[in-house]
Amino acid sequence: MSRIGRTPITVPAGVEIKIDENNHVTVKGPKGTLERKFAPQMKIELDNGVLTVSRPNDDKENRSLHGLTRTLLANMIEGVTNGYKKELSIQGVGYKAVKEGSKLVMNIGYSHQVIVEDTADIKIDVPNANTIVISGIDKQKVGQFAADVRKKRPPEPYKGKGIRYANEVVRLKEGKTGAKK
Repeated sequence: MSRIGRTPITVPAGVEIKIDENNHVTVKGPKGTLERKFAPQMKIELDNGVLTVSRPNDDKENRSLHGLTRTLLANMIEGVTNGYKKELSIQGVGYKAVKEGSKLVMNIGYSHQVIVEDTADIKIDVPNANTIVISGIDKQKVGQFAADVRKKRPPEPYKGKGIRYANEVVRLKEGKTGAKK
């Protein structure tokens, strides 16, 4: 059996979980509500504040879905209790970001400003001109939004200028002068 899939999830206080027919799960917590429909063959049970996922047999598809279902449920519970956040760092001379209302305005080396709007479930914060913090309750949406912002100016390999994740290490290449002797 899957080690991840069979691990029970302890539901923290203040989190309500509702399991409808066809494995439509609604998780409600202090930060908000998340809904998701899971594969119908997975068996999701809530018993005394402990959530467990089991599979009907050892088919390859069911083995794959077992761990996935358990992890997605754990991420939903984590999201409605603590939330998720991604931190982006802007590197480069003259590169900066400013929050204007619900818009993120970035000067990142183009002839124009790059403007990104936050959505209903994503919150953008700019603690200083070179740091962007993206937060929300849905792990997938936070990660995708951060990737979309990073895609506006990914770090280039020669000087390292661009937008990168806070913990990302960019390996710099040696320029043309490295070949000459």
